[in-house]
This record gives sequence, C-alpha cells and structure tokens, in this order.
Amino acid sequence: MVGSSEAGGEAWRGRYYRLEEVQKHNNSQSTWIILHHRIYDVTKFLDEHPGGEEVLREQAGGDATENFEDVGHSTDARTLSETFIVGELHPDDRGKLQKPTETLITTVQSNSSSWSNWVIPAIAAIIVALMYRSYMSE
Repeated sequence: MVGSSEAGGEAWRGRYYRLEEVQKHNNSQSTWIILHHRIYDVTKFLDEHPGGEEVLREQAGGDATENFEDVGHSTDARTLSETFIVGELHPDDRGKLQKPTETLITTVQSNSSSWSNWVIPAIAAIIVALMYRSYMSE
C-alpha cells in the first residue's frame, strides 16, 4: 500500500527501474508514475481515474508522490493503486528526483523614499480633479 510499507523501509523484492526508463513512459500509450519510489503503470486506469485523465498525464514519467498525498486519496484508492505497481525506482536514482522548490514570500526592499508613496498618487488625483472640473465647466 502506498505510504505504509515504504515508510517502514521494507526491502523491495521486485524489479528496479532507472529514472531514465520511467521518464520514457510519459504518453497515453504508456503512462508510468512514481509514488514513494514505487513505479506504477496507470495506462489502463487513465479513463477510469475520478480526477480525470489529465491529472495522471501531467505526472507521467515523473514523481507524483506530493500531488498524490496532497489530494488525500482514500484507503480504497491506495489499495487499488497496488494493482498497478510494476517495480521500484532504482536506489541510485532516488536522489535524482526533483524536490519541490520551497516558495518563500519575500518583501521587496524599496529604495524610494516614503514621500514618493503619497506624492505620486496625490499629483494623479489633482490631475484627475482638474480634468473633471474642465469637463464639467464646458
């Protein structure tokens, strides 16, 4: 099951695939994804996936672990996923999986002085007021 035996470090007794091989299976004729270092052939499941075929196709040939976990799949979905396992990612390639980059919110340092933060809008307001007054007087 996804998320249980992998976390326990259980040794894999099946076939190992290199990342380069998995990446070749990224089309509708052959769609493989990686979940917790296990390789899943979800080609026959594309039409049946409740979230739509596109969701799986976007992840094809790569690591879908984070997206799979973010969705919060049910126990039934996790059990069903076991039927699609074809192997495991070779231990040497596990470090090659792209880690999601952490998005940090930063504040932009402004070199402009505080007076420009109110002067520019004030001038724009005066111009708009003069234009409005000119328009109304005609």
